[in-house]
Amino acid sequence: MSEIVVSHGYGASDDSVWFPYLTERLAAAGHRVTVPRLPDTAAPRLEPWRKTYGAAVLAAGPAGSTVLVGHSIGAVNVLRFLEQHDPAVHGVFAGVLLVAASAHEVGYDELAEFFEGGFDWARIRGSARDFRVLQAMDDPVNQPDPTEHVREFVRHLGATAVVTPTGAHFGATPDDHVEVPEAVRLVTELLSA
Repeated sequence: MSEIVVSHGYGASDDSVWFPYLTERLAAAGHRVTVPRLPDTAAPRLEPWRKTYGAAVLAAGPAGSTVLVGHSIGAVNVLRFLEQHDPAVHGVFAGVLLVAASAHEVGYDELAEFFEGGFDWARIRGSARDFRVLQAMDDPVNQPDPTEHVREFVRHLGATAVVTPTGAHFGATPDDHVEVPEAVRLVTELLSA
C-alpha cells in the first residue's frame, strides 16, 4: 500500500474541493490518502502549517512509497516542507504533485511569508524522485500567465507539467466539490514510476 499525503489550501480542509474524490479513487486502488487539517486555515502561517503537514508525512510511512500532494498555497507548503526534509535520514519521496501552485507571490499579502526568500530548489529537488504539476490556463489566482509558474517548476524541479485549458483553480471555494481525474492519474503515475 502506498501513502498519499495532501496539503490543502487557504480556507480549506480535508473534505474540501477534490480531496474526497481523490481519496475515494485512490483508496479503491489500494492506497491510503491522508489530508491533515492544517491550523488556522483562514489565516495560514508558514511554520504551523509546515510542522503539521510534516508530522503527518513522517507518520504516513516510508518516503519511498509516499507521494506528497499540494493544492494552491498547500503546494507551497509542500515545497517548504521539502526544503527542510533530510533525505539521508528520512528517505526520498516517491513523488510530488503540485496542483494550481504558485512559484512566487501572486498578490495575497496574508500569504506572503510562504514565499519570502525564494525557494531552495536544489534541496527540494533532492527530496523526491519525480515531480508533476497540474495547472489550468483559466486559473484566476496565478494570473496574468499561469504557464509562467509552470515553467518555473519545470526549470527548477524537472517537473512534468499538465496544463489544461479549463479547470480554474481546481475548486474555487473549499465547499466546491469537483472531480479532478487528472490529479488521480498523475498521482498514480508517480506511484508507479
